[in-house]
Amino acid sequence: MNTPGTSKTKQRWRYVVADLLTGAVAFWVFNIVRYYLLKEFNYGYSSLWIFLGSSKLVIEQCVVPPCMVGIYWLSGYYNEPFNKSRLQEFTTTLFSAIINTVIIYLVLLINDQTGRRTINYEMILVLFGSLFFLTYFTRYLITDFAIQHFRKELWQIKVLIVGNSKVSRKVAHKLSKAERNIKYHIAGFVEIPGENQVHDRQQIVPFKKLISSAKDLGINQLILAPESHDDKKVMELLSVLFPLEIPVKISPDTFSYVTSAIRMKDIYGEPFIDLTGPSMSEASKNIKRSVDVLFSFLVLLILSPLYAVLAILVKSSSKGPAIYSQVRIGKHQKPFSIYKFRSMYEEAEEDGPQLSSENDARITPIGKWMRKYRLDELPQFWNVLIGDMSIVGPRPEREFFIKQIVEKAPYYTLVCQVRPGITSWGMVKYGYASNVNQMVERTQYDLIYLANMSLSVDCKILIYTIKTVLGGEGV
Repeated sequence: MNTPGTSKTKQRWRYVVADLLTGAVAFWVFNIVRYYLLKEFNYGYSSLWIFLGSSKLVIEQCVVPPCMVGIYWLSGYYNEPFNKSRLQEFTTTLFSAIINTVIIYLVLLINDQTGRRTINYEMILVLFGSLFFLTYFTRYLITDFAIQHFRKELWQIKVLIVGNSKVSRKVAHKLSKAERNIKYHIAGFVEIPGENQVHDRQQIVPFKKLISSAKDLGINQLILAPESHDDKKVMELLSVLFPLEIPVKISPDTFSYVTSAIRMKDIYGEPFIDLTGPSMSEASKNIKRSVDVLFSFLVLLILSPLYAVLAILVKSSSKGPAIYSQVRIGKHQKPFSIYKFRSMYEEAEEDGPQLSSENDARITPIGKWMRKYRLDELPQFWNVLIGDMSIVGPRPEREFFIKQIVEKAPYYTLVCQVRPGITSWGMVKYGYASNVNQMVERTQYDLIYLANMSLSVDCKILIYTIKTVLGGEGV
């Protein structure tokens, strides 16, 4: 039996290929109408086929459809090939068609001015109409294809419910009775130590085998259904589940003070909270990542002479490499190597991990100057480019300190929902932390950021960061 675990990528490619082909057909149809609308103005083409075969039109026909697909990707339409509502599909396609129409008109058609507004309006309407109706029609068919496969149970989304008490059985009952297009198959229940276990014919997974069982069973989603509503216990469970990089959801009546920082989603008619996704639209996620990649590439390219100068200054000021790496914990608790210009003397942590302070004797003179203007952070744009980090996001910490933070503030686990950032709301409002208590205080700002995460908030944080850098307000 096929499951979205194996067909999710195929379904996404169905949409991409269909959009590419319908975009090409729509633009070809538009150019036919375009020829007849402009025919009386004699642009030098004696026939339709000469017009369509001109080098200018051939280049446009090759370039425009892939660019359309790029806009569709930015819209977030391909992020989740399943769980699409008809309304969502309609509105996303509509707005994407409008954006593509405006871009094509401004870039390619602005020179086709005839002095008659009616002709310009007709071209815009034909272009928009062909783009929207052809694209929406093929998307509708592909989505219906998936719905029929789910209804016939040829495809299933495998769910593992974390919990083996009466609470978990109630959640399972709600999921099985709810009428939705996508069928969720409950693959089993996970025993949580300390709960009043239920013994029935359902498949039970020991908590110690959760990770391996989730992989072996091909689980697509995890649903938290613990017997206890204790926040600390929930956070402990999340710290185990995040590294699986599988969507984790929970009923809102199981959660409390952190629900405002989580994105609400609807599963099978029941409101569940998505614990693994930020409170951003799919379009915003894609735009944020695109800006990260483009901006980081430009920084690395344009500031390469500055990188060279800083590397020489660091090397000449003290022994050791110009750039050093350190293991930090990133999205879904995945370790990665963060890069910085070395601002401390070599072997500064030979006695173990330590936090820096304002008058830290381990910091070199050139390091103190770099930290003041945050120049030591510049190599992290490479981390952003390769996907370890974002330009704006919670500050990544080392596992050594994370364990101490979680002891005082279990909700820190929520920070692992998103990529860590070069700059953050905590960094611009609080600054560097010299002890664990200060790190806990700074975490409050990260939670505020998660609850209000948006492109506009990122822009505000960047403005504050630029002000901090130019004012030399770093530590």
